[in-house]
Amino acid sequence: MSTIKTDRRKMDKNRAHFQEAVKHLPLGVSSNFRYWGDENTVFVKKGKGARLWDLDGNEYIDYRLGYGPAILGHCHDAVDAAAREAQSVGTVYALGTEKEVTVAKLIKEMMPAADLVRFSNSGTEAVMAALRLARGYTGKDNYVTFEGSYHGLFDASMWTADPEDMKDQTKQPKVIPYGQGIPQLVRQLFWQVPYNDAQRLEDVLKKNHDTIAAVLIEPILGNCCGIPSKPEFIKAVRELCTKYGVLMIVDEVKTGFRVAKGGAQQLYGIEADIFTVAKAVANGYPIAAIGGKEEIMRKYGKGVAHGGTYTAQAMSLAAAEATLNILKNTDALKNIADYGQAMQDGMHKVLTKRGIPHSFTGHQSMSGLFFSAEAPTTYRNWKLSDYTFYDTMAGYLIDMGVMCEPDSREPWFISSAHDQKCLEETLNKFEEAVDLTLNELSKGRSEDNKLMPGISG
Repeated sequence: MSTIKTDRRKMDKNRAHFQEAVKHLPLGVSSNFRYWGDENTVFVKKGKGARLWDLDGNEYIDYRLGYGPAILGHCHDAVDAAAREAQSVGTVYALGTEKEVTVAKLIKEMMPAADLVRFSNSGTEAVMAALRLARGYTGKDNYVTFEGSYHGLFDASMWTADPEDMKDQTKQPKVIPYGQGIPQLVRQLFWQVPYNDAQRLEDVLKKNHDTIAAVLIEPILGNCCGIPSKPEFIKAVRELCTKYGVLMIVDEVKTGFRVAKGGAQQLYGIEADIFTVAKAVANGYPIAAIGGKEEIMRKYGKGVAHGGTYTAQAMSLAAAEATLNILKNTDALKNIADYGQAMQDGMHKVLTKRGIPHSFTGHQSMSGLFFSAEAPTTYRNWKLSDYTFYDTMAGYLIDMGVMCEPDSREPWFISSAHDQKCLEETLNKFEEAVDLTLNELSKGRSEDNKLMPGISG
């Protein structure tokens, strides 16, 4: 993670709040990823459109958007009005409500693979339910994941290739748990293979398909620079799953309703057996969904358990209906992609003028910035690279009021609320941050890494 600068911002109220919060919450926050250090953790006072303000009144153009959900911008008037109106329905009843069908129909209209839909509360819960469904339908326990994928915080998915064991790319690196508390027994249930390598996947399926229920794939690595599937790769995954009798679970928690109205499946021209969506469904209100082929989905309630006290809560459903109708019936997604492309073009101009090697990954609506002439195509490409320049620059940008992700793995997310003023301000501050980064690195003040090859100053 970058070293966050604080030369231009007041942080007194943020820091005072952190000192109180840490007495009551581990790390002072409710998610490990919101902790940026004792002195630099930011607490939001409010958000509106493409901007947010912290406790000290510092204003930021937000390119994190809660890791993607606020696709229409924070506190969208029409979405929030729909949610408020739905308060009259009530909260939870352990019974269904009318809008479950309304929203399910919208998802079915927009996502071709959705014969049937079930709702969950979060992306993590949806992927858990999808994997359970695949096991229940096939009667098999095992599964396949890809290096660099992120499928939520649950034991079955919290595994990563060991960075220390990755340098020889002809060998399969050791797979280790992502943190403590994850049972080693889980490791026996899955294979992890390199992204964008269909041959490695076929090697695994050919030998082990009799025990494998599903291949779990992100079509764009939402937690690794936005690295996309190569079109030929994801189509090969679809073909291999069919060939070997294994279900294809497409995790569209981040890409669903963001990269296209029909998600990444529409972009790539494929259909999952089961898929998940979450973040962009309701512009930040907590809701997720599992969709898939009817024969598979009918296993819910006929052998496979699925439920949740807060599942399909009325306000979230109303927000989802409003959000999906906007995405379906307006040019919002086109405008988002156009903004993302214009931002990349502007960044490209700044970096090219200074002779800095760079590339962009992912879709314009959730792209990664990579300081190498060649964009990464695998997790290993990113992990074995030098991301000092990004980490240093991000610290400056945040201090200037451009809220990008300080960790270079996370894409920059765009909303329909980002406008020309946001773009001009972002590019002006980006240029200044690049020059400050060049100056800092040329003076050798980067503590852990050497100056990147090809950058002078």
